[in-house]
Order: sequence, then structure tokens, then C-alpha cells
Amino acid sequence: MTFKEMINSDKPVLVDFFAEWCGPCKTMAPILKQVKDEVQDNASIIKIDIDKNQQTAITFQVNSVPTLMLFKHGKVLWRQSGVLPKNELVQKIKEHL
Repeated sequence: MTFKEMINSDKPVLVDFFAEWCGPCKTMAPILKQVKDEVQDNASIIKIDIDKNQQTAITFQVNSVPTLMLFKHGKVLWRQSGVLPKNELVQKIKEHL
């Protein structure tokens, strides 16, 4: 399944643009796992390594990592850069279920 197919989902898709060398990105990993545990199958969470997917990062103008974006039906509903708390992410996802 391509990235484009994934973000065209009927349910919200939280995309974590990250890099292996990024310290704050490592902080986000366990938070995203907690978010997934809470939202279950109501939303998808995918991680995109900007070094391995440079064209995707350029397309979505990802200039810093981590950058989190919420998609539904291929449209960006929300985006923010930096480490975010679990509750804020869960709330954003639930707003778009």
C-alpha cells in the first residue's frame, strides 16, 4: 500500500515524520504507542523516515522533526511539529472520527 493510499483512508491517519538521528523523535515513539493503544482501530498511525522518504517530506513541507500530521480522505486536518503529549494527540484524533 502506498503512502497516498494510506492517507486516503476513511478513518483518521496520524503520520509521524521522523528521523533516526532525532532525539525528540525517540521521545515520541512510546507516546505514539500509547496513543495507538487508546484509539485502537479507530485510527491508523504510521511513521515516515524523512531520510528514506525525502520526496514525501518535501511534498508536505516537513522542515523539522518530529512533525505530526493528521489525514483523512487524503486531506491534512491538522499538523504540528515537536513532541506532543498523548492526551493532546488522542483528542485531535477523536475530533475527526
